[in-house]
Amino acid sequence: MQSTRSRIVHAALGWTVALVMFFPIFWMLLTGFKTEMDAIATPPTLFFAPTLENYAEVHQRADYLRFAGNSVVISFAGTALAIALAVPAAYAMAFFPTKRTRSTLLWMLSTKMLPPVGVLVPIYLLARDSGLLDTRTGLVIIYTLINLPIAVWMLYTFFKEVPHEILEAGRMDGAGPRQELVHLLLPLAVPGIASTALLLLILCWNEAFWSLNLTAANAAPLTAFIASFSSPEGLFWAKLSAASTMAIAPILVLGWFSQRQLVRGLTFGAVK
Repeated sequence: MQSTRSRIVHAALGWTVALVMFFPIFWMLLTGFKTEMDAIATPPTLFFAPTLENYAEVHQRADYLRFAGNSVVISFAGTALAIALAVPAAYAMAFFPTKRTRSTLLWMLSTKMLPPVGVLVPIYLLARDSGLLDTRTGLVIIYTLINLPIAVWMLYTFFKEVPHEILEAGRMDGAGPRQELVHLLLPLAVPGIASTALLLLILCWNEAFWSLNLTAANAAPLTAFIASFSSPEGLFWAKLSAASTMAIAPILVLGWFSQRQLVRGLTFGAVK
């Protein structure tokens, strides 16, 4: 009886947390189908005549496909480059550690605590002088650098869970570091690498600070697309909600279909 009651309580708590977390998304979806008057009504209206005029106006006002294309290219390229750099770094730290490995990892993680606005001016000047301002390449480099510490830390943790005996057997058969990494370690760590890549992809897709400050028109992703619906005349909540829905829909669908792989990767090595 106690076990059944405990399961019911845990299930109720889980559903409560899930609903609380999902409610802002639900309200945004709902607001996107309201008129501007319904969107700012007090008290908020739950029952209204839905309309698609906000989505139509968003399409007329901005080239959604161009912004979405920039987001896809920048996010996938930034994720791929971060993974390509993080894999050998994490491999070296996990299997060939030195007395400075731990301090190096902590130093890398500490860079995530730096407020981005603190380095905005030098990075902006570097991007301007190198011709990377308002370019996809510039954002790919920035996204790679800001997410690299997370990628290294996650892959380092996953690699540490791989049994060393497997790699030692490969070395006894004459495998060098490259063969050991490519043919032994990477196949074993696919769940961890996949979950890391998914997390980095989400972080790249949602990054707003650097996209708003380093782009103007040519390389602007969907985060800039959303910000364009904030005007000096005020915030148009219905149109802003419609634009936000269109911006998060691709990554939301990808996350939904990839949730099993993400959970599998995050629990990689938890059970021996």
